[in-house]
Amino acid sequence: MKILYEKLLVIFLLVVFSKILLPQEFKKTATAGFTFLEIPVTARYAGLGESSVALSDLNSDGIFINPASIGFTNQTHSFSSSYANWFADIKHYAMSYSYNSSFGVFAAGVIIMDFGSMPRTVAGGGQKVYNIIGSFNANSIAAALGYSKMLTDRFSFGIVAKYVEEKIDIYKASNILLDGGVLYFTGLGSLRIAASLQNFGTNTKFINDEFKMPIVFKLGAAAELIGSKDSDYRVTLITEASHPTDANERLNFGAEISWNEMVTFRGGYKFFYDEETYSLGFGVNPKLDFPMNLDFAFADYGRLGKILRLSLQLGLY
Repeated sequence: MKILYEKLLVIFLLVVFSKILLPQEFKKTATAGFTFLEIPVTARYAGLGESSVALSDLNSDGIFINPASIGFTNQTHSFSSSYANWFADIKHYAMSYSYNSSFGVFAAGVIIMDFGSMPRTVAGGGQKVYNIIGSFNANSIAAALGYSKMLTDRFSFGIVAKYVEEKIDIYKASNILLDGGVLYFTGLGSLRIAASLQNFGTNTKFINDEFKMPIVFKLGAAAELIGSKDSDYRVTLITEASHPTDANERLNFGAEISWNEMVTFRGGYKFFYDEETYSLGFGVNPKLDFPMNLDFAFADYGRLGKILRLSLQLGLY
């Protein structure tokens, strides 16, 4: 049975990898909706240049990155909350929770993007171009439920179903999307490989305009160059390739340097993006009686500006 699982994993990774290598015949920018789902959710993920699909210690945050990673959690309860002040004073929030049971790990998560309030206008008379007659709001939300389980001590899978909605005033679009992923420890040192499929779903409409989903295939690998999770010092290298439906193929790299898992410094770099380049971050674990991590990230978006992100993760054994 164990050999069967590993063969299925290899087949899955080959299919995903073939998708990534397919040649592109046209520029796909701005060809999908619900693009808020492509924004990095947690500070650790952002600080690593969005190259975290092969990490196995994400706990409840895995519901946003690779649901298979949730299966490797050693915490009975895990909770995470993240915040970023996005461009143009847009607020980006996320929360997640997971419960580790004898049947597997169950998880829930929510992402909210608040665009704030904007003035409602009508054409004005005389010399006025418009008149303000009130205001309206706009927001996006994704609510997810997930499940993950270790089938062997080296292999885990995960699935997520999520309801997504974008709303402007009285108009809205919504859909049901699916995520799935696998994570496998190869046995070659600490090397692990992973693959995920995110935002899979049918097309939907906003008023009368149909649009497709921001589906993305990801394939990644991670390994400790120095030490391990139990070492005083650890250096982890991570790489990730992605094939989105609304952009060309991308390549992300990240690295973590940690001392006793109490202080961790991170960095990442993104290739084949229009504006995004490097990111930096750090995390603090005060080693309390219960797991707690506080993470910060700084990401450069070129001409768009810089984004700071904060995440807090708590757990119970």
